[in-house]
Amino acid sequence: MSTPKSRTAWADGLASIAADTGEVLEVFFADPNLGETPTTVPSANTQAIRVDERRGVEVRAQRVVIADLAAPPADAADAYLRLHLLSHRLVQPNTISLAGLFGVLNTVAWTNLGPVPLGRLDHLRHRCREDGTVLSVEAIDKFPKMSDYVIPSGVRIADARRVRLGAYLASGTVVMHEGFVNFNAGTLGAAMIEGRVSQGVVLGNGTDIGGGASVMGTLSGGGTEVIRIGNNCLLGANAGLGISLGDECIVEAGLYLTAGAIVTLPDGSTCKARDLSGRARLLFRRNSLRGNIEVLARGDEWASGLNAALHDQT
Repeated sequence: MSTPKSRTAWADGLASIAADTGEVLEVFFADPNLGETPTTVPSANTQAIRVDERRGVEVRAQRVVIADLAAPPADAADAYLRLHLLSHRLVQPNTISLAGLFGVLNTVAWTNLGPVPLGRLDHLRHRCREDGTVLSVEAIDKFPKMSDYVIPSGVRIADARRVRLGAYLASGTVVMHEGFVNFNAGTLGAAMIEGRVSQGVVLGNGTDIGGGASVMGTLSGGGTEVIRIGNNCLLGANAGLGISLGDECIVEAGLYLTAGAIVTLPDGSTCKARDLSGRARLLFRRNSLRGNIEVLARGDEWASGLNAALHDQT
């Protein structure tokens, strides 16, 4: 996967800050940029634009500069700029550091009136009841939904609540009602998502994640393995995947293929699924009579030496 040509980034944004604690709840950047900060644009880091007394939030203009995208996020504003860079398609997943991201982001009450500090939520609810304002709490989370900040061109999202800010969606991508895309994950081409795409997972062009299917991410069980699914693959309905797939692979409906799963090869021998990670044109299925997981070639890969490579102990 490519890395950004520039290792620096900057943007002028609007930060929502808790009035009583000074915590940064979120930052909106209309136009994030890669590269050096222009000296001709003045910074307005402390300029208060407005105060929302009911929510207990100040909105301030803030310039954020990231000197090195390979270094971990320094604070919440830095983290929000990185998430914007991903959803604006300026950097691809797994190409910038997000180490320690959860530690610098604050848990926020995301409401129809805007982000609210958790300690202010009961007061706001009471005030809204008094003046007849409708208050709807959509989530209590560190991440907002992407569509409140970025709407990438050429995509369809049936339920915007299920795509987090920091998702990377290429043009032509469709996320259906039960689909979910986490931050630092997404598609590099037109894809259909009806299941779960976890943090760190990247899908190729023409790939379909079936309804109820799930792809394990780097947050699953503390793992560090980054899963990539190639072009024109199908993860069947209610299936699961814990390895990478090359192009034109199929995992049948209902089969959960973890890295340690024992797979029967066409010659009757066995290996662990991780040994097949990233291989192209394979069909994984469960034998309906014996119950074992087996793999079949969708081309001539076995005849061209794949089987010998798997059994080579040198």
